[in-house]
Amino acid sequence: MARSWSLVLPFGLVIALLFACVAQAAVVEYTFNVGNLSISQLCQPPLIITAVNGQLPGPTIEAREGDTVVVRLVNQSPYNMTIHWHGVFQRGTPWSDGPAMVTQCPVKPGGAYTYRFNVTGQEGTLWWHAHTESYLRATVYGAIVIRPRAGAAAYPFPTPDGEETVILGEWWNANVYDLRRNAFLRGNPPINSNAYTINGKPGDFYNCSNANQTYRFQVRSNGRYLLRIINAALNTNMFFKVAGHRFTVVAADAAYTAPYDTDVVVIAPGQTVDALMVAGAAPGQYYMAASPYVSATPPNRGPRFSMSNATAVVEYAGSTTTAPPQPPTMPPYTDTATAFRFFTSLKAPVPSGAPAVPLSVDTRMFVTVGLGISDCQPAQLLCNPTGTRTLPVLAASMNNASFVLPPAGSVSMLQAHYDADGSAPAPSVYTRDFPDRPPVIFNYTADASDIPTLQYTTKSTKVKTLRYNETVEMVLQSTRLLANESHPMHLHGVNFYVLAQGVGNYDEAAAAPRFNLENPQERNTVAVPPGGWAVIRFQANNPELYSFARRGVVHALPHRRSS
Repeated sequence: MARSWSLVLPFGLVIALLFACVAQAAVVEYTFNVGNLSISQLCQPPLIITAVNGQLPGPTIEAREGDTVVVRLVNQSPYNMTIHWHGVFQRGTPWSDGPAMVTQCPVKPGGAYTYRFNVTGQEGTLWWHAHTESYLRATVYGAIVIRPRAGAAAYPFPTPDGEETVILGEWWNANVYDLRRNAFLRGNPPINSNAYTINGKPGDFYNCSNANQTYRFQVRSNGRYLLRIINAALNTNMFFKVAGHRFTVVAADAAYTAPYDTDVVVIAPGQTVDALMVAGAAPGQYYMAASPYVSATPPNRGPRFSMSNATAVVEYAGSTTTAPPQPPTMPPYTDTATAFRFFTSLKAPVPSGAPAVPLSVDTRMFVTVGLGISDCQPAQLLCNPTGTRTLPVLAASMNNASFVLPPAGSVSMLQAHYDADGSAPAPSVYTRDFPDRPPVIFNYTADASDIPTLQYTTKSTKVKTLRYNETVEMVLQSTRLLANESHPMHLHGVNFYVLAQGVGNYDEAAAAPRFNLENPQERNTVAVPPGGWAVIRFQANNPELYSFARRGVVHALPHRRSS
């Protein structure tokens, strides 16, 4: 009997469906030794970080479409560990998805776990990262590159002469686990990073930068290069540019796009963008730069971000110039117009037959996403020790539900789903009552609506159950509560189509005629505009439990956001 598809929504929408058999091609195997790495940056004393195989970023998983990937995780770190393979469908392998206490119990220090999954039907750039304590993924991350089975000649764009993986990240001059843990115990927001990075290096624009802290990428004149850009930052949208060069975007989140020409790439946390760049400038050196897009308004109510740029150097082979690299002109940090234009301009290649997007809808949901406040939780031992706390405890929420993991000592949500045979609730682990609409309808984006009675959110572990193969249309509405900001939302298990995006409160009568039902972009992560909305549609055709959640860092530890 077919199981239902459960979606854990509370800033963790979990989805459950049946196994799908997939044909296997080659088997590619990796061993991930997670342990301590001593590294010094920004003129600070050596810092012990958690890393995979002594690398920052970690190793790149390379496969061809249809291959089976086997990764043995050996946890030599002092922390619990799991790895999420961000964007991999995990058809028939839900136990390998990675979110701790959602699809598996964490691997304890000294333990090991083998992930096995297939990448049939997927080509492009994805990535992997730690999925236990939220800040551990600040240093435990790497790329996944899935090439066409027939090789580079099968790309639906001009064959590149070379390629480069570009991972945007963050750096803290402190132990990130301790920072996050202390913030959680006190009910405070986590502190900001000290630098942004490109492939683990901050570049030349920070204090005490040196040549060893700047990544360099060599090109040949008039060569065409495929840049595989990944935003591994915890919660920061990024602008990305190369001085004197333009890009042609050809894929996003491992889904091909119609060619889109631009001089700036905007990329939300968790997203990937594949872009062709022709090295057609005068031979010399050029800065590749990443800067934060600060969407929150008013800025004093939202997260505070570092305002420095991460840089790398693109250098032309054979150039004899001694001139310093040319810097690009970056967009203003608050340039929402540029971000909105980029996010709404991407389209899928025009289909030759019927559109791929489902045209009929079985379930419609309206989900508010934003910040809220909650009470101190029992595990937050230093949150209100004297009973006189006046500062709010921030919590991310969806339809006024803020996700918490199952209680200590329980089984994972996926295990509970199986123990209940998929037919009955597992109330000690989760409940199946995530609402299709918010409990209160209000003016979601108005300053006047930012009042304490609407800010309060409840903690819960709620699931939305879907029937196998049903089509879901979901309106994601950003709220003004505490701050207007962009909300990156990531769905596990399947991709979705982004039908439309807009600003203000969603108005179905005005928005529905704008839906792109011919060639909408396909994504696994969407950035809901600040003070705006996005409409997505997907087919629940991958049974089991999967998460749908905001990529944030304001949830109760250890759950960050089911990413």
